[in-house]
Amino acid sequence: MSLPNPYQQYRQNAISSAAPGELTLMLYNGAIKFLYQAREALETRNVSGAHEALVRAQEIVQYLHDTLDMQYEISGNLAALYDFMLRRLCQANIKKETSPVEEVLPLLEDLRDTWGRALQAVKGKAT
Repeated sequence: MSLPNPYQQYRQNAISSAAPGELTLMLYNGAIKFLYQAREALETRNVSGAHEALVRAQEIVQYLHDTLDMQYEISGNLAALYDFMLRRLCQANIKKETSPVEEVLPLLEDLRDTWGRALQAVKGKAT
């Protein structure tokens, strides 16, 4: 019998207790982390590491796309942006190139930063 990993347990607790807005921020951070890993793996010719990191980032972007509430006008714009990101990440994975990753990273970082500022603004109004 093995003991549970305390870090994994902490992460699971953080995820299950986070508000929906915080979860979105976590997803952006996760996708960005995986893209940095993918870029490093591509630069060092670690094909399997690059593939794994790119697939993880794609899964997160796909989840963000799939959970959009399309009743809002901005959701259509985000859907198009997520579609673009997914195409570029697929291309990065197929061709094992860093340039598509370099295109997607700043987009995700901008979305993450904007989302974080929006969360802070909402928290500021709530207090």
